[in-house]
Amino acid sequence: MASRTIDLKKLIFRPVTPARWPDLERLFGARGACGGCWCMAWRLRNKDWVAGKGARNKRAFRKIVKSGGRPGLLAYMGREPIAWCSLAPREQYLSLANSRVLKPVDDQPVWSVSCLFVLKRFRRAGVSSRLLRAAVEFAGKLGARIVEGYPVIPTMEKTPDPFIWTGVPSAFLKAGFQEVVRRSKTRPIMRRKI
Repeated sequence: MASRTIDLKKLIFRPVTPARWPDLERLFGARGACGGCWCMAWRLRNKDWVAGKGARNKRAFRKIVKSGGRPGLLAYMGREPIAWCSLAPREQYLSLANSRVLKPVDDQPVWSVSCLFVLKRFRRAGVSSRLLRAAVEFAGKLGARIVEGYPVIPTMEKTPDPFIWTGVPSAFLKAGFQEVVRRSKTRPIMRRKI
C-alpha cells in the first residue's frame, strides 16, 4: 500500500484533558481504538483488562483523565483528531512490571510509550514518528529524562495493524530513538534521552 502524502508540519499535538475527552472518544470510536481496550491493556492485570473490555475500560481511562492525569497526546490535522500516543512513567504500566522480555534495562527512571493509534487513512505517512517526537518533548516538560518504547518487528509480510499498536522500530528510529536491548527476536527496547 502506498504511503499517503500529508503535510506533517500541519500536525498539532495536545495532551488529552477532560475538555479534550470528546476528541479522544471520536478518534477511538465505539471500539475504544481496538477491541474495547481504551488504552488500559498495560495499566491493568490481563484478566482485569479482558473483563473490562469496552465500557469498564473506558470508564477507567476517563477516570485517569478526569483526575488530572495526562496519559498521552492527541495529534490533530486541523480540528480533526487523527492519532494518539499513550505515554506515562513506566511504573504506571502494570504489564511492564510483570514482563520478562520488557523488564527494566537499568535503574534509571523512564517514561514509556505503550500505544500508538493512527486513523487508518493517515497510516504509513510518517504520523507515528512525528507523534513520537512530540511525545518526547511533552515528557521532557514533565520532568522525564529518558523515553522508552517497545515496538514490534512484524513477522508476517502484512501484519494486521492491531498487532503493531506499540509501533514499529522504523518509526522510533525516525524519531531519534535507539535500540538499547533485545531479549526477544521481535521486541526491541528503544530509548531516546532528553
